[in-house]
Amino acid sequence: MPEQALTVDLGSIADRDLSLLSQGLIGSEVLRIAAEIRTLIAEGRAVCNLTVGDFDPKEYPAPDALLTGIDRALRGGHTGYPPSNGMLELRQAAVRFLEREAGLVYPVESVLVAGGARPLIYASYKALVDPGDAVAFPVPSWNNNHYCYLTGAKAVPIAVDRASRFHPTAAAVRAVLGGIRMLALCTPLNPTGTSIAPEVLTEICRDLVAENRRRERSGERPVFLLFDKVYWSLEFDRVDPLTPPMLVPEVAPYTIMLDAISKSLASTGLRVGWAFGAPAVIKRMSDFLGHVGAWAPRAEQVATAEFISNAEGFRVFRADMQRRLRERLELLHDEFSQLKAEGHAVESVKPEGTLYLSARFDMFGRTIDGVTIRTNEDLRKVLLNGAGLAVVPFQAFGLNEESGWVRISVGAVSVVSVQQGMQRLRALLEKSR
Repeated sequence: MPEQALTVDLGSIADRDLSLLSQGLIGSEVLRIAAEIRTLIAEGRAVCNLTVGDFDPKEYPAPDALLTGIDRALRGGHTGYPPSNGMLELRQAAVRFLEREAGLVYPVESVLVAGGARPLIYASYKALVDPGDAVAFPVPSWNNNHYCYLTGAKAVPIAVDRASRFHPTAAAVRAVLGGIRMLALCTPLNPTGTSIAPEVLTEICRDLVAENRRRERSGERPVFLLFDKVYWSLEFDRVDPLTPPMLVPEVAPYTIMLDAISKSLASTGLRVGWAFGAPAVIKRMSDFLGHVGAWAPRAEQVATAEFISNAEGFRVFRADMQRRLRERLELLHDEFSQLKAEGHAVESVKPEGTLYLSARFDMFGRTIDGVTIRTNEDLRKVLLNGAGLAVVPFQAFGLNEESGWVRISVGAVSVVSVQQGMQRLRALLEKSR
């Protein structure tokens, strides 16, 4: 041990000294807002935290059997590197899980395991999209604009609205399909919590297959569908997941499907996800992640394989998750509906599942507590400072329009916290009449 510690001088390194990529990178707005809320809560402020797409374990505990399985696997020696494409037992379990829950049979060579869905999304972009290639996605949606920046892709945002359940229409996709390399869809959708209509997804898939047949004849590379179904088990009124290959089997070679335990098993920090796709695509995604090292921990993989193989255990846990989420989401929706009936300029979309609710505050031009609301960020601050209600504007999900729409997440709140937050909101709205 040295006799005296040295205080290190880190100089004056600034953004200008870094790569052009890092200089242009925009940090996550959701994480920025979440950090702000954590500071306020630490200071003792009464905040109904409806910002984070995460689960408070006090409100949504992970399955006991999963946690016990991780501990058993660790003590059994599963502390080393896993195979770069995932533990064979988890890949096999994922194949059985997909067949059991979705009625789809894939070979084990089509499965790639990683540290949650995020690395798999990034690997999909890197394996399929060259700089300058176009990627289409709905706005709002989670992080596609940032993944386009990171990979040098040309972003092709598709405007959506409440009328289409915040998903692109088949006509909107058809209008861009001929010029894109990848279409990114997620259902149920983060941030809106809404699901795409099966008939719309069917039409999109048929159009994609037809476009690829045209491209095959002309020697062009195909267009792919990145299909994120991480929230499927939290959809209230659907038992089986909605999947492109079940609707249009011919679309399977061009589809990368993503799943993970983060949301379905309230296990965001355990970092286990998997992708299904054509073996050639999966192989290159695996090669890419092999260099990045974005593997799921070995013990967590072993325990996940065991848990998802237990059909009854998964069913029971899924039902309990839906019960907890529905209680909070429907409470919020009922409160917003009551406020709207009383003449307040607020509304929300009937919850369909996930942990998210879409709500709109049509309060632009009003002055509350000395703040004139002109942007969604103004709105966010007024709600936070005036009612202790913490929400995330749709601008955090790639939307430019100042629409008053926000994402509300119930992953970190109790029923009592929701009730108290809505009482404070009512008082704020009454003051702003």
